[in-house]
Amino acid sequence: MQRLSVEEFKEADKLPLIVVLDDVRSMHNVGSVFRTGDAFRIEAVYLCGITSTPPMAEIHKTALGAEDSVNWKYFPTAMEALEALKTESYEIYAIEQAHGSTMLQDFKPETDRKYAVILGNEVKGVHQEVVDACDGCLEIPQFGTKHSMNVSVTGGIVIWHFAKTKL
Repeated sequence: MQRLSVEEFKEADKLPLIVVLDDVRSMHNVGSVFRTGDAFRIEAVYLCGITSTPPMAEIHKTALGAEDSVNWKYFPTAMEALEALKTESYEIYAIEQAHGSTMLQDFKPETDRKYAVILGNEVKGVHQEVVDACDGCLEIPQFGTKHSMNVSVTGGIVIWHFAKTKL
């Protein structure tokens, strides 16, 4: 299947995208984001607040080792992660339903920029102070009776949206 080893993955060019998890409580969601991040060779996952960090059996269950290939950092709060990203010139978007948000299909990532996306808690979403400090909000259109999606599903859709501009 011509898969990269962990060492080759670490050395390979990355999609200039960091996924920030803001108080995500399910370790299965965390593991799934790692696994999708590995599939599309994102730069890193930032874990914030109550979000669990590797090594954890529950993360490994869905990450299947991607927690070893994808770089990650822990921050006590998502605001601290956001501040670190701003010092490195990342364009930062909360994935939220908000007044004035941009529909994901209308957002065209530029190939010469670095991006970070923030996914929030399964119940409360991204902290409001974090949303307010972002460059904007991206929203996935939904047409059913529910007004939210699972964090890991959302992460997969958003990561793919950024990755397809590089393919």
